[in-house]
Amino acid sequence: MSGVYARRIAVVAATAALAGSSLLTAPAAQASPPTPISASTARTYLGQLTVKTEGSSSGYSRDLFPHWSTQSGACNTREVVLKRDGSNVQQDSSCAAVSGSWYSEYDGATWTAASDLDIDHVVALAEAWRSGANSWTTSKRQQFANDLTRPQLIAVTDNVNQSKSDLDPAEWLPPLTSYRCTYARMWVQVKHYWALSIDSAEKSALQGVLNGC
Repeated sequence: MSGVYARRIAVVAATAALAGSSLLTAPAAQASPPTPISASTARTYLGQLTVKTEGSSSGYSRDLFPHWSTQSGACNTREVVLKRDGSNVQQDSSCAAVSGSWYSEYDGATWTAASDLDIDHVVALAEAWRSGANSWTTSKRQQFANDLTRPQLIAVTDNVNQSKSDLDPAEWLPPLTSYRCTYARMWVQVKHYWALSIDSAEKSALQGVLNGC
């Protein structure tokens, strides 16, 4: 019996090793924000969000959301995300990414220079401001802008991020349609955790995406 079990263990180990190696070659493995909540949980959370008319941008400034805070040593939040979301990323003594490759989940492009990437705030800072963050302390806004625990930060093609600007899902979704379900799950999780409101068009757009997940 012990020989049979040994063979079974060997087969399981070999299968696990093979699965692990195949995962490493998949594009999705290159960009890895924290895995968002499931679509069913996102639908539940969406129903719990406060629906109200979006607030004003009056008084908004990116400086009110101190971002790219130091995380450890010389590494700030941007550099941590670049390292996390890339493949074979090499950093210099100041933590700057000097080589590697990055797969942009929003548009399916692959880049080999960190300068071609932006770190997107999934829920943009200005969007958060209009959804309730205008009443937060600067400390809380800093936590939001550097949130590595929720799927709020992701390395993507710079001009795609710039085209998104501070738009919500009623106004902008990732060009790569296969990523829209993941994006909607990310968006809802962030808004739910941070107790931010949504407007009716935003909710309808999110419901439409999530119902197709």
